[in-house]
Amino acid sequence: MAFVENQGARIYWDEQGQGEPVLLIMGLAYPSQMWYRTRPVFASRYRTLALDNRGVGRSEVPLGPYPIALMASDAAAVLDAAGIESAHLFGVSMGGMIAQEFALQYPKRVLSLILGCTAAGGPTAVRAEPEAVEMLRTRDKMSPEQAAEASVPFIYDSTTPRERVDEDIAIRRPWFPRPEAYTAQLQGILAWEAYSRLSGIAVPTLVIHGESDRLVPPGNGKLIAERIPGAKLVMIPQASHLFLTDQTEVSHHAILQFLNEQAGSAGSDAGSEKEKVSC
Repeated sequence: MAFVENQGARIYWDEQGQGEPVLLIMGLAYPSQMWYRTRPVFASRYRTLALDNRGVGRSEVPLGPYPIALMASDAAAVLDAAGIESAHLFGVSMGGMIAQEFALQYPKRVLSLILGCTAAGGPTAVRAEPEAVEMLRTRDKMSPEQAAEASVPFIYDSTTPRERVDEDIAIRRPWFPRPEAYTAQLQGILAWEAYSRLSGIAVPTLVIHGESDRLVPPGNGKLIAERIPGAKLVMIPQASHLFLTDQTEVSHHAILQFLNEQAGSAGSDAGSEKEKVSC
């Protein structure tokens, strides 16, 4: 357990495992504990670092808004505190936005990039359906339990067993965010755009998205993969926004295959590779 001070907030982070470093960045209002399905698998081969984005988990809750670039600087401060010059980055949802911004602001510190269930912002982004947008905008007026339940249809595939959803909510329950922190992160998302800059990302990149994602439609993953030179796109059937819960083993296989390729080679193949993973 450790903290690092950065631009007005104490940021919580920890590490597990040995090997090449992988920095894990979670999404809107979610604590780093939500890596619980993935982190033990990764930590058996890699040195994993995870942080609580400002406002959630054990990190402090300063006044908002929290711009994506500010949260990217929090991630850089974590690498500094761990004594790591460069790492593989894996971000999901808002964490994928932070990872994109990190790669643009600190390109020499990124070994490879994994962007899960995320978007690049701006006018080209594929918008969620109105019901999903309304859920996001009104969650801060609900109780934490109501907010968690309201999001379920938009972030889990209809085929996912309810017990797996309940496992996720149980992990999150001790760390449900304060309304002002949720709003501060959401304001950062809404004000951010990277699409116009993505062609400047030069590291090996995997874009991974669930085909049934109702919160961040899968067209966003396709846009990112087309924009980043040489990016690989993996679409996961029967998986929604939380593809790591919906299709855990399939997702882990695709991500570890990509990571192992980067760890075992000096570079990546040129050209864009698109594929669909079968369940």
